[in-house]
Amino acid sequence: MRRKKHLSINHICLFLGLVLLMASSGISIAVLWITENVAATLCVLGFGLFAFGCGVLFVRIVRKKLVLFSDQLCELLDEMMSGKEVLLPEERQQEEGLFYKIHYRMKRLYEVMQENRNHSAKEREDLQELISDISHQVKTPIANLKMINNTLLEQEVSAQKRQEFLTAQSSQLDKLDFLMQAMIKTSRLETGVISLEQKEQSIYETLAAALGGIFLNAEKKKIDVQVDCPEGLLVSHDRKWTTEALFNILDNAVKYTPAGGNIRVSVECWEMYVKIDITDNGIGISEEHQGTIFKRFYREDTVHDAEGIGIGLYLAREIISLQGGYIVVSSEQGKGSTFSVRLLRK
Repeated sequence: MRRKKHLSINHICLFLGLVLLMASSGISIAVLWITENVAATLCVLGFGLFAFGCGVLFVRIVRKKLVLFSDQLCELLDEMMSGKEVLLPEERQQEEGLFYKIHYRMKRLYEVMQENRNHSAKEREDLQELISDISHQVKTPIANLKMINNTLLEQEVSAQKRQEFLTAQSSQLDKLDFLMQAMIKTSRLETGVISLEQKEQSIYETLAAALGGIFLNAEKKKIDVQVDCPEGLLVSHDRKWTTEALFNILDNAVKYTPAGGNIRVSVECWEMYVKIDITDNGIGISEEHQGTIFKRFYREDTVHDAEGIGIGLYLAREIISLQGGYIVVSSEQGKGSTFSVRLLRK
């Protein structure tokens, strides 16, 4: 089977030039035959040669541009495939021609592809970290439940011992349930399944709802809780989720403040933000750990014996951040901590 021959640009240009030259010669002969005027014939022939020369020059310029563009395009594609940063040639940055436009759009396509690739890699890392965190948190309760279950099935135990085992089993199940509920909240917030409904309402009532969740434990430890908040202060926020965030911070304050300690909550109105300070005289946080306490499942070695899984502060930060606010921490180990929640006034 014979292969088809593909005409190159050079062959096409040569063919068109010959056709133009032959046409010019034919017209010249026709003019000479009709008019028998040599001067007119030479003018027609000269014009034809001039047109042929212009055509050749135009083809050479276009071909040079095409070759330059194809070289730049190949170089651009090589950079994209190698993962290098793609830069536009400086001499073409102000040019608005076709070559620059295609070059620019190829660069934008590469940037979008890189962003998508980085986003996918970040999602994979987050998923792996989440799976690792869940595995770590679930491992101990499940191991304890298996041990309790095997003991009850394989050994004869007294009624009192059985009751102790069942109580311990209930405690481990509560921990697993708390973990699952916390993970569900986190997942819904991060994926946008739950959207925060911010509207202007009393921060006093939101703070009161958060404080209601910690008063019983504070009473058990005889912790003095003082609150200073203007009743008529209105702030744009989602009451349900802001209550959750404030409760998590207050719950930590109660948990890590010794019996007989005190917690002070003060609310101050600034020009752009409302500042909610939650101050305790608890164990405090070392300076090197203040930047990591908001990580999911993070807990310092000194508080591993206390209840909790290390997700409360992570949730608090996510909730406040989604409302355009932020949390500032100042603490000194052995003297206490202040968590300052800043909510946009809007």
